[in-house]
Amino acid sequence: MTVPYHHPVFTLLLGACLLFCTGPSWAQNGDPSPGPEQGARSDVPLRVGVAGLTHGHVGWVFGSAARGDVEITGIVEPDREVARKYCEQYKFPLSRVYDTFEQLFAAGIPEAVAAFGPIRDHRAVVAACAPRGIHVMVEKPLAMSLEDAREMAALARKHRIRLLTNYETTWYPTNHRAYELLKRDTTLGSVRKIVVRDGHRGPKKIGVPPEFLGWLTDPGQNGAGALTDFGCYGANLITWLMEGQRPRSVTALTAQLQPENNPRVDDEAIILLRYPEAVGIIQASWNWPIGRKDLVAYGLYGAVYADNRHDLRLRMARGYDGFDETTETLPERQAPLNDPFLYLKAVVRGELDPGPNDLSSLENNLVVMEILDAAMRSAAAGKTIELDPEPTN
Repeated sequence: MTVPYHHPVFTLLLGACLLFCTGPSWAQNGDPSPGPEQGARSDVPLRVGVAGLTHGHVGWVFGSAARGDVEITGIVEPDREVARKYCEQYKFPLSRVYDTFEQLFAAGIPEAVAAFGPIRDHRAVVAACAPRGIHVMVEKPLAMSLEDAREMAALARKHRIRLLTNYETTWYPTNHRAYELLKRDTTLGSVRKIVVRDGHRGPKKIGVPPEFLGWLTDPGQNGAGALTDFGCYGANLITWLMEGQRPRSVTALTAQLQPENNPRVDDEAIILLRYPEAVGIIQASWNWPIGRKDLVAYGLYGAVYADNRHDLRLRMARGYDGFDETTETLPERQAPLNDPFLYLKAVVRGELDPGPNDLSSLENNLVVMEILDAAMRSAAAGKTIELDPEPTN
């Protein structure tokens, strides 16, 4: 669960409902296939199929359709009650909701498919779409397991499609400003520590719908609890700030502080990442009293605080414990770098050609999955997991 329910943008997109860079990687063996409608005019909506309606972020695609950025060609959602609920809420014809991908594709091949179901289903979505040359964007994390992620990557590369992972924090202007200060400015000096904190009071406490709660707290459909749900944000951002570098080791501690609400999964996770010249600390929790998505990055001479989507602080050291502080309130980023479906449209249409260190990229998110996999193994075994020197992705 990841959407900040209080944020006005998402409130607008999701209405009364409680639900609330640079990118994807081209195939390593060449340019991607054109795919359906490659090169279509940018003012023509992107034709998008939707895989699942049970993820709390699904309002994102309906909001994009309402703005005219995308055209929803159809939806695959076998649960008719869930389908009816969302079709009524968003005025979408129930006749265009299908039980299978075969039915969806028979009605018309979309340019891309966006996944809004259990994380377990991401692998099946890619398996259905990749051989048809259909690009895929999944909600974070990329996959339920590292094995699934690697199989998805192999399919994407074989069929030369884009496989993107969407995180809410990808669109935060403060995170990109922090990156600029750390990477394009020598003021802070070399990065030594990055701390990322994400989460809220817990999915049941904030009232997520039952169709979302059911799989979000099921390790067989989500992989874990807060560790995967919010730990992926920190792994994604730290990997990006570390320019795609893989950590040398991963150490994790998990706890279940709300057994009455989360009986099958962790709701508290702390993940420590060791790099040759830096450390990363991920605090993922369903126990925060106040929802948060923030990071602090410490250099040799100062620190940058991305406190939320728009507010940033820069502190430069002065003496032993003094500092000079400046603050910034940042506007939204320019389109298409401010919205997942504008971004998807630009990438699919060939208007944006991002690189492997993008927050949405396959390369970044395979590292994320390595970190999450090692964190789960570390927590289970009670020991540090050393990563292989070379990735096997």
